[in-house]
Amino acid sequence: MSAESDETGRQPVELARVPVGRVVVDTVTSAEDAVAVEEPLEIRLGFDEDGKRIAKTISITMRTPGHDFELACGFLFSEAILRDPGDIESIYHCGKPSAPGLPPNVVRVDMQHGVAVDYKRLERHFYMSSSCGVCGKASIEALRIDPTYAPGSGPTVRPSLIDGLPAKLREAQSVFESTGGLHAAALFDQTGTRLAVREDVGRHNAVDKLIGWAFREGRLPLRDHIVMVSGRASFELVQKATMAGVPILAAVSAPSSLAIDLAHSNNMTLLGFVRDGRFNIYSGNSRIDVS
Repeated sequence: MSAESDETGRQPVELARVPVGRVVVDTVTSAEDAVAVEEPLEIRLGFDEDGKRIAKTISITMRTPGHDFELACGFLFSEAILRDPGDIESIYHCGKPSAPGLPPNVVRVDMQHGVAVDYKRLERHFYMSSSCGVCGKASIEALRIDPTYAPGSGPTVRPSLIDGLPAKLREAQSVFESTGGLHAAALFDQTGTRLAVREDVGRHNAVDKLIGWAFREGRLPLRDHIVMVSGRASFELVQKATMAGVPILAAVSAPSSLAIDLAHSNNMTLLGFVRDGRFNIYSGNSRIDVS
């Protein structure tokens, strides 16, 4: 295993070096390739029930090891389980490492005594073996969650600022450059300054890590910020950004119809195909200044 370091004091993201047969025309040669590590992460929640401290598994997701605490916090916040950093008594890895140099594949988040947790609602909302949030929802009704911080009026930005975001995102994708196999999410302020970037094999995990970073840093709500993602804009990504109060979500690829509907209903500016000096506005035209 090897590690790539990145900006803002983030934990390294692990890479694996694997043997491959490299084919060029009709010739095969032995070589070594760098691939992103993928491991399961179990998120456990500790809370009080009937006067006793219990722990329950909330979700299992496939992720790239690194920033596990941010991933857990971002996931729990986006599902309206966590509201404030003060809700957490402790957060730590438990269990045995899956491999030398990697953290254990279990994170436990213990809530402060007295913080209410509606676990029966959580049971209705998740299948415990799900690999992502929406895929694991137990009913259509569980898909929509009232946002903790709905986007406000937000900033008005010039198209040229949006045009420059993909390059700034790509500059910080250290592991993508090595493997070509990771999604990324970046947080920018209204001047286009990059504040943080997170990478993961799952696009939803990259956004959870980014929101988890902002949550733990006390930066929420993100009502004057822009989030840029490296892939498409799914319903789930719009929902997570909405929970954090993000007014502008930009994606390198296309949004889905449900993502557009959710962006409209929450007054979010949703941008797609942001690349090569162009982009489409699917919702929230007023925040893009074309005067």
